[in-house]
Amino acid sequence: MTQHSPGVEVTGAARSFGPVHAVRDVSLRAEPGRVTALIGPNGSGKTTLLLMLASLLAPDRGQIRIEGADPVADPRAVRRVMGWMPDVLGSWASLSVRTSLELTGRLYGLDRAAARARALELVQLVDLVPLAEQPSRVLSRGQKQRLSLARALVHDPRVLLLDEPASGLDPAARHALRTLMRRLADEGRTIIVSSHVLAELDEMADDAVFMEAGVTVSAERIAAAKTVRREWRVRSRQPEALRGALEAAGVAAPDVRDDGPGLLVSVAGDEGASELLASLVRAGVPVVAFAPAVGDLEHTFLDLSTRREGAGS
Repeated sequence: MTQHSPGVEVTGAARSFGPVHAVRDVSLRAEPGRVTALIGPNGSGKTTLLLMLASLLAPDRGQIRIEGADPVADPRAVRRVMGWMPDVLGSWASLSVRTSLELTGRLYGLDRAAARARALELVQLVDLVPLAEQPSRVLSRGQKQRLSLARALVHDPRVLLLDEPASGLDPAARHALRTLMRRLADEGRTIIVSSHVLAELDEMADDAVFMEAGVTVSAERIAAAKTVRREWRVRSRQPEALRGALEAAGVAAPDVRDDGPGLLVSVAGDEGASELLASLVRAGVPVVAFAPAVGDLEHTFLDLSTRREGAGS
């Protein structure tokens, strides 16, 4: 029986810069056909890890495999299968968007005709057709991000590393990015996305890896974070009936606070939220909105941050 191989596998990776231990001990798996979110506060080691995955930094110790290839021993093999989109990617200011993509394709070994065809395909994919013949210096921050994504895709990679891909994008472009990420993953690619916009990641990620102080957070700590109390946003067409029903359901006053047209209610776990909603429906309260105040990833991140600050105080 053939053993399943992940698209990206990291075991005990570490990297220091003199006395600064940027990455201390990171282990993770990212699977083909799935989007894996890489989450952590500033200084947690995310960018250093991505640079090691992209074969641009060698780990001091540990092992990294990209579709089975070692980025230290065989960086060419890794770069053939990987698309890398850094947070800020310099562009050739005087070259047009199309020419930039054609040149990138040539650098990846495409012949002239194939590079031109791929460039035309990608400007459509990232919605830059109206700007295809414009020099990249006229692009906005969000448009440069879309060009950067297109350059990462030019050689049709099977693994994608994306660092802050939604930075500078307007709401429509963010929606298009989520749709594209889902499509690329459904085609069997391994995608790792690092972003501080956790609401975006919540809508596109299948899996998540949390980092703090250069270390991957254990599965046990993440599971514990998911069980703590969290606030749910509740709205009703009859606000007073909602307050009365919450009191009748035994929700303590300190666990309820105003939130514009609705209320924020602190609830213990998903099971508690489900029971509360059922109680409100039985009481005849016309509920028009019932949802977590923050997404799952943000909730976990905030709980881990709170526990870390508490431990350090």
